[in-house]
Amino acid sequence: MHLQESGEMYLESILRLSEKLSVVRSVDISEYMGYSKPSVSRAVGLLKNGGYITVGDDGAIKLTDDGRAVAGKIYERHRILTGFFKSIGVSPETASEDACKIEHSISDETLEKIKEAWDKYTLDEK
Repeated sequence: MHLQESGEMYLESILRLSEKLSVVRSVDISEYMGYSKPSVSRAVGLLKNGGYITVGDDGAIKLTDDGRAVAGKIYERHRILTGFFKSIGVSPETASEDACKIEHSISDETLEKIKEAWDKYTLDEK
């Protein structure tokens, strides 16, 4: 199953919530993302059918290995892009918002070059 940007955003949100909460449920995702409960319920069903998450009888949502891999990749992209944008003077809020828009469509090659430039920039500053 090929994930759309929204699916990647859900997985990233589940990953980030799981770092803060002992149990992640649909209501947590709804509040975190600002989406309606029916929208989250539909997305959870699609992600479950795609093998990206499991949902326990108690409603606990957990990432599968595939789900964790996708979520981790997107979250890493977000962190790299946000850090790079902030390092060149973009405000933290705008850096995070722009990173969120770009993280789903940027190529691996371009991201790697940004990462290399950022690493060089931070080393040169020291």
